Amino acid sequence: MKAYLMFKNTDYNLQQKLPWNEQALIQDLELNTMLNAMAQGDKFLLEVAKSAVLSGLNNDVDTILYRQDILKDCLKNSSIIRDIYNISVESIEKERKNYWGILYKHPSNILHRSLDVMEMFMVRLKELRVIADKHYEKFESGGFRRLFAMLQKELDDEYFICIQNQLKELEFRQGILVSASLGKGNKGSNYTLRKFQTKKLSWFMLLLDDFILRQRQEGKMQWLTSLFPEEPGVYTFYINSRDESSIRAFSQLKDEGINSVANSLAQSCDHIMGFFRMLQLELGFYIGGLNLYDQLANLREPVSFPKPVSAGQHIHSAKGLYDLCLALTMNKKIVDNDLTADNKNLVIITGANQGGKSTFLRSIGLSQLMMQCGMFVAANMFTSNICDSLITHFKREEDITMTSGKLDEELARMDIIVNNLTSNSMLLFNESFAATNEREGSEIARQIVSVLLEKNLKVFFVTHQYEFAHGFYEMNKNYFLFLLAGRQTDTTRSFKLSEGEPLQTSYGEDLYHNIFSKVLGPA
Repeated sequence: MKAYLMFKNTDYNLQQKLPWNEQALIQDLELNTMLNAMAQGDKFLLEVAKSAVLSGLNNDVDTILYRQDILKDCLKNSSIIRDIYNISVESIEKERKNYWGILYKHPSNILHRSLDVMEMFMVRLKELRVIADKHYEKFESGGFRRLFAMLQKELDDEYFICIQNQLKELEFRQGILVSASLGKGNKGSNYTLRKFQTKKLSWFMLLLDDFILRQRQEGKMQWLTSLFPEEPGVYTFYINSRDESSIRAFSQLKDEGINSVANSLAQSCDHIMGFFRMLQLELGFYIGGLNLYDQLANLREPVSFPKPVSAGQHIHSAKGLYDLCLALTMNKKIVDNDLTADNKNLVIITGANQGGKSTFLRSIGLSQLMMQCGMFVAANMFTSNICDSLITHFKREEDITMTSGKLDEELARMDIIVNNLTSNSMLLFNESFAATNEREGSEIARQIVSVLLEKNLKVFFVTHQYEFAHGFYEMNKNYFLFLLAGRQTDTTRSFKLSEGEPLQTSYGEDLYHNIFSKVLGPA
């Protein structure tokens, strides 16, 4: 049995390799805020969320749409999905509690444990079958319809009756019947477990057997008894309860006889256990999505399912796009922005200090990751081409781990990025190369961005470097877009971005007066 809730025809691999820059993505996009919101304190869900979100860069459009449909079903039937998830979790936990390690190295112990586990699994599988029968029509996605159809087909009534009968036989309430042959040194070999042959006689045959037995005992009617020869005798011996060596020898004979069926039943348990583990793993991603959706709904923040576009096209548009990590951190609704960047491969964002530029850049990166892993995004509308590599280059504050200056550190990171570029990378720069003077930093940025554009890569660049930004603006290219973070007439920030020519000032004076007027008071 297979769940196939993450891929159409493949199980999800939790241990798959994540992007080479996973730590940078987590730090620069503040991704832990979203992952923790998905996990709600559950370490397993946190691991699943991290793996699924970061590995989404490997997904194609079909996989993204496949997961979107499943998540839509989850949002419409959240209580049912949580019930299915809980069934898988409880099955795994109970199986673990039934495991006593080294005690289960003997076939008899393996058989006893496997019987207990299989009985428990049958109860859980019946619960899944009931859910499939009761709620099949409520689900529209190909993933859930296939899963429920598989449960109904493979877990029909005949299956459960067959399993229960076999489990009852394996309890060996009448004892065990084993055949064996003598091997080298008169040691037993070819141990084979046999079924008891139970005679079903009519009342007439029972009376005849009793009559023949009496005639044989009395020595009468030899002609009749010769027609029904006496069956071979059955030899029985008893072991003294104090004879430990004989008891051990008998246990070994018993283990030899039931070894094959014990292993077969244990393997069957492992197979069903594998199904529950994969069901927990793959549903864990969608449970994380439900958890995140509930928190955003409480903040009255909108979400939507994005439209992914195949690689190679430069498509990027959004309405009502916001940084969900900021919303979760501040625990309130925040300002959103629109973006129209179709057929643009360079977006330069300038404007007022603390005007929302970095927040907007993070929302771009988060939405791209969320879209590619198959989730909804934090926007009223979002569409973008998929990329196979999302790269961030954000400024870093100096710390004791740095072995050189900030500019050297930025260039070293850029060197690593260049060595890991793909033909379909998307890059997010946040105030990069600002650790030196305006002229030098602008020239470094210009040369790097120019090379990236020659490779037809998509670049978003937040900067205060006027010379760099205005230089590209003067090129007047149709595939460039310039956004400006403005301010109100009273110098407050609107956190809204609009298209506009880069300004020479970032209004740092506003911040100066805002800070020092609070310290020194009005002039």
